[in-house]
Amino acid sequence: MSLLWFLLIGLAAGWLAGQIMKGGGSGLLGDLVVGVIGALLGGFLFGLLGIYTGGLLGSLITATIGAIVLIALLRLIRR
Repeated sequence: MSLLWFLLIGLAAGWLAGQIMKGGGSGLLGDLVVGVIGALLGGFLFGLLGIYTGGLLGSLITATIGAIVLIALLRLIRR
């Protein structure tokens, strides 16, 4: 069941990051991939900074911030 929550949070985070970064959504699969990788990246970055979040909202915030960082990095690489 936790895998399902992880995927749902990743999907929501990928969509939110796409909206925040003005790039629009990347489709269902693209948003899911960006969100899941963003969740891992966000958890890593927050861990380095000593920031720990809990609960559904904390996981969504962490994943969204990670996805925003991922989108920004991808845009820098594509240039």
